[in-house]
This record gives sequence, C-alpha cells and structure tokens, in this order.
Amino acid sequence: MTATKTPHADPAERKTTYREALREALRDALRADDRVFLMGEDVGRYGGCFGVSLGLLEEFGPDRIRDTPLSESAFVGAGIGAALGGLRPIVEIMTVNFSLLALDQILNNAATLLHMSGGQLPVPIVIRMTTGAGRQLGAQHSHSLEGWYAHIPGLRVLAPATIADARHLLAPALADPDPVLIFEHGGLYNTSGDLPADAGPVGLGQAAVRRPGTDVSLITYGGSLPKALTAADELAGGGISAEVVDLRSLRPLDDATISDSVARTHHAVVVDEAWRSGSLSAEISARLTEHNFYDLDAPVERVCSAEVPMPYARRLEEAALPQPGTIVAAARRAVGDAPDDGRAD
Repeated sequence: MTATKTPHADPAERKTTYREALREALRDALRADDRVFLMGEDVGRYGGCFGVSLGLLEEFGPDRIRDTPLSESAFVGAGIGAALGGLRPIVEIMTVNFSLLALDQILNNAATLLHMSGGQLPVPIVIRMTTGAGRQLGAQHSHSLEGWYAHIPGLRVLAPATIADARHLLAPALADPDPVLIFEHGGLYNTSGDLPADAGPVGLGQAAVRRPGTDVSLITYGGSLPKALTAADELAGGGISAEVVDLRSLRPLDDATISDSVARTHHAVVVDEAWRSGSLSAEISARLTEHNFYDLDAPVERVCSAEVPMPYARRLEEAALPQPGTIVAAARRAVGDAPDDGRAD
C-alpha cells in the first residue's frame, strides 16, 4: 500500500457538516498512515450507505477502500485478522442492528484476544456504525444498541455528538491498541455548524460539559445531545439552569466528570435513546447512587425510548423517542418545579 503523507490542513474556522467532518477524518487517517484502510458494504462505489466515504475510492484506490460482500461476520473477521497482521483497519457496518451478525467476532475475538494471549495479540481495529432512530427506517434499522457493547470488557465505545468530535475522535481511536467502536447517530449526518479553530484530538474516555449550569445535570450522548441542549434553553427561560454533559465515551465512562457535575447541581437527568430496562442510563444512575448519594437532592430521572420495537409511522416514532419536552418535564420533576405525574416504566 502507498499513500501521500501530507497532513490535511484545516482553515482557521469554517462551516461544515457532521458527515463531511467524518470524511475529513477518514481522509487524514488514510493519508497519514499507509497501514490504514477502510472496508465495508458499498464504502467505495457508493460512499457507504450514508455517503460518508464518498470520493475516497477515487483518491486512494480499491486496495485502501474495499467494498465487501453482505456478510458482517466475514468482513469484521477479516478486519480483525488484518489488525492482528499489523494493519489499521477501519470497518464500516451499515447500522447497529446489522452489527449483531458480527457479534461473535466482536465479543469472542476482538474483545478477548489480547486477554487470552497474555498481552501478545492486540487487536487495533476501529469499527464504525450508524445508530439511532428518527428517520422512519423501521424497527430493523432504528435501534440504539451501543449500550450493549458498552457492557463488554476489552472494547472502547465512542459516540461523537458534535462536528468537532466527528472530525477528531478517529485519530486517537486508530492509535489505541484496543478495538474501538464508534457509533454515529444517523440523525446527525446532515447537521451543520462551525468547526472550531482549536478543535483537535481528545483523550478517549473523556466526557465534555457542553453547557454549564447550577440546578440540574442533563447527562446524555450522541443524537440526544441536541435535544438536551434545546431542553436546557427552554429550562433557562423558566429560571432553571441546566448543565449538559456529553458523555462522548460510553466505555469507559468518565465517572469524574459525571460525578463532579452532579455534585454541583444536586439533580440529575439521564437521557438515553436506548430502552430503559438494562440500559446505559441504568448504569449511570447506579453509579450516581454509589458515588453521589449524599449530593443528590432527589432521585435520578431517566428519559429513554418507549419499550417497543421502533415504530415506522413518524408521529409514533417521535412519541417513542426522548424529545426536548420530555427532558424538560423530567428536569422540572427532579428540581421539584412540577408535580410528579408518573414516570415511564
């Protein structure tokens, strides 16, 4: 493999989209290291299901941008083998639901080989996939299963929610010796905004406070971050100061940032697009009970998706998902500003 090792220079600040930021990150990685290659269904000819890799085949050729058969188990396994052989594969899976077809490879091989070999076999693979609902794609393409993967030791699990993180989380993921799963929420691809001039690689496992506040902590990630920020604006209009914490990393969780936020605000709302039962929100709530019991002035509130297969009809899908209004209602309950009208089980 050959590559032009010229770093991609960003202008001081510019308007871009989440999708374009991901593409720039891929391009930089391919230019910087000729061990890096991208593989997945239609990633070359069509730029992937969501157009993230559009144009990379023409720039880097079929050895570096490799279309695969429709067999997630096969091409994830091939990626694991390539990582064991010294390459730095980036594997794209169309949606998180399809990743279940490769669960054996991810759980029993990628996540365990370093441990089972006594440290002799690191698996430096990056697996990207789309997650989340809100686009009327039906139950088989719309669920949020990243919390399942956050349960597995041996993996790192990332969920970039901002344009800056879409641009700059890939480089540290590729540099990590462990398997890294990156979950890109499908509702974010078309979002646009300014890429800050000082944006750059961040340490894996670090959460970010996206909005400071004093009355309640809204803890979330991925596609729910814009909803939490909208809810914080509405709460501010009613005199409630909400701090918004973007997890960014689901495994490991940044316990210190989460705990410090709740220690300041004394109230917590966890917003998680996954189902409530056995969810990441349940794990965060348990950790807050363990670490911040005496800081909390009220029980932790959770805003999650309805426990049904994701509906196709737009209004039903919207009703099943966390929305700014439901986040606002949970925050008001947490701080005692609204009657307890019952919580969804």
